[in-house]
Amino acid sequence: MAVMTRALAVVALLCAAAAMVTAQQASNVRATYHYYNPAQNGWDLNRVSAYCATWDANKPLSWRQKYGWTAFCGPAGPKGQAACGKCIRVTNRATGASIIARIVDQCSNGGLDLDYETVFKKIDTNGQGYQMGHLNVNYEFVSC
Repeated sequence: MAVMTRALAVVALLCAAAAMVTAQQASNVRATYHYYNPAQNGWDLNRVSAYCATWDANKPLSWRQKYGWTAFCGPAGPKGQAACGKCIRVTNRATGASIIARIVDQCSNGGLDLDYETVFKKIDTNGQGYQMGHLNVNYEFVSC
C-alpha cells in the first residue's frame, strides 16, 4: 500500500511539473516592436525607462548585453516583477527563425514588444513582420 501511495504521489508531482512547464509557453502570440536601442542607450535600463530597471538596472553590463530586450505581457508565464530578467525563446511562426530575448519591461498589448534591432529584425527574416507591424510568434521561457 505504501508503494502505491508513493507512486501516486510521484505521478501527481510529475503532472504538476508538466502543467507548470506548459504554463511557461504560448503559441500564436502577437509580437510588436519597440525602439529601445540598447546599444545607443548604453544598455541602460533607466535611460529607456524600462519597468524592470528598478530591479535589474545595476546588473553587470555583460548581463544586460547578453540578449536582446523585450517587454512581456504574454498570455502565459510570470507577470510584473516576477518576469523581470527572465529569458524567452521567441520563434517567428512564418519562418521558423528564433532568438532568445531578456525581459526588461512590461507592456499592455497582450503579447510581446520586441526591441527592433536586437530581436524583432533578427527573426523577421522575410520582412513581412515589419510590413504588417507585428509578427505572430511562439515563445517559451528558457534558462538565461
